[in-house]
Amino acid sequence: MNSIYRLLLCVVVILLFATKAQAQEWHYEISCAGVGVQGTYMVEVTSYGKTVDAALEQMKKDAIHGVLFKGISGKCTQKPLAGKAEAETEHKAFFDKFFSASGDYAKYVVDEQNVNFMVTKVNKKEYKVTKVVSVKKDMLRRDLEKAGVIKALGF
Repeated sequence: MNSIYRLLLCVVVILLFATKAQAQEWHYEISCAGVGVQGTYMVEVTSYGKTVDAALEQMKKDAIHGVLFKGISGKCTQKPLAGKAEAETEHKAFFDKFFSASGDYAKYVVDEQNVNFMVTKVNKKEYKVTKVVSVKKDMLRRDLEKAGVIKALGF
């Protein structure tokens, strides 16, 4: 009987950590930062990470995720590029690979390394980074249409 309780406790702890990790994966804010060159969005992204470098790398993923599934708020409001939130779950395998460490997400973000960004230490284990980046939305749309992930505009 004692081993059953231990097993149950282990399962509960694993589920709690798994749920927490999933919930924190897309913890960001995104808003319009002005007009970019044609075919791009200029967005201000606030991301979180255990180090400043980790938060800056997560910021690139968050910018793409925001453009695809959340949309952009602010002066130049834009609807999500994917059209519906269900697209992320419908094409889970594609997006898991797309947002992996070696995924293609980074080629759609222009991150000027010499541009200023704001860093705030949230607590002992977390930093908050805010920075303006450019997202190549036309190229992103074209590649996702080719992959069959989102529908073409004229569909």
